[in-house]
Amino acid sequence: MRDPATSDPDLGTRIDALEMRLTEQDAVIDDLNATITAQWRQIDALSRRMAKLVEEVEEAGHRPGSNAPEPPPPHY
Repeated sequence: MRDPATSDPDLGTRIDALEMRLTEQDAVIDDLNATITAQWRQIDALSRRMAKLVEEVEEAGHRPGSNAPEPPPPHY
């Protein structure tokens, strides 16, 4: 039985090219995964911050005197 790699001289070159492409694709996938993870953390932090700000605004609206007009400045 003959070795297929020896019967096709371009087969080794093609396999090397495929292995290089696979390695590059793995690196790209790792980079994309890191980017998505960082973005998710930032989105999560911003969502929490926004929820806290909404809560603070709602609390400020329920405080007594929040609808009263502001007194004029002292030099008036």
